[in-house]
Amino acid sequence: MRVTNTRTAANLRAIASVSNAWAQRSRMPSPAPGRWTRAALGSCLAELSGADGGPSLTLACSLVREVQQQGEPVAWVTRPGSTFYPPDVADGGIDLAALPVIRLDDVRDRLLAADQLTRSGAFGLLVLDLVEDGPGLPLAVQSRLSEQAIAHGALVLCLTAKTERQPSLGSLVTVRGQARRIRRGNGRYACRVEVLKDKRRGPGWTDEEDRRGPDGVR
Repeated sequence: MRVTNTRTAANLRAIASVSNAWAQRSRMPSPAPGRWTRAALGSCLAELSGADGGPSLTLACSLVREVQQQGEPVAWVTRPGSTFYPPDVADGGIDLAALPVIRLDDVRDRLLAADQLTRSGAFGLLVLDLVEDGPGLPLAVQSRLSEQAIAHGALVLCLTAKTERQPSLGSLVTVRGQARRIRRGNGRYACRVEVLKDKRRGPGWTDEEDRRGPDGVR
C-alpha cells in the first residue's frame, strides 16, 4: 500500500527508528525486577503522573539523588514558578550545586531544550516538567527523546498531572507510573508508584518508600 499522507509517513518512520534502536539493544541484559529506581527503569522515555497532592516531585527527586550518587549528571527542565523546594531536596541528599534547572515559559522551548540535552549524551537523567501542559506529546518528539535516551543510556522522566484513567503521553512511553501519597500517621507517609504501563515487564507492579512529610515538596 502506498502511503500518500506526509504526516502518516513521518510517523511510521519515527516508530521504525525507535524499533530499530530497541533491536540494537536486544543483546543487553533485561531490566531489574519492578522497582521505581534508575537502575530498574533503565534507559527509556518514562512518565510519572499524579493528581493533586500526589508525591510526584518526591519520587522524581529520589531518582535524582540515586543518579547523582552514581556519579552521573542530572538536568531538570521546568517552567518559571514551578519546581521543587530546594531546602527539602538538599536535606534529602541532592547536590543542588550539581543540578542545573532550566526554566522556560513555552512548552515548545522546554521540549527543544529536553531534546538538545538528551542528544548531548551528557546526562544520566533528565526530568521534564509537563504538569501544566497538554495530555500528550507529538510522536516526533516522543521518537527523538526515546531514541536519544536509548542511544546515550539515559532516563528521560516526564512529570504530568493526570488521573490513572487518562492515557499516557504517547505510544513510545516505555513506563508510566501513577504517584500516590498514603498517610501512615505521626507525620509520615508512603510514596507509592502504581505502574500503569510497562512495555518490558508488563503493568501492575508497585513500589513505595516511607517518608517524613516535608514542608515544601508536594
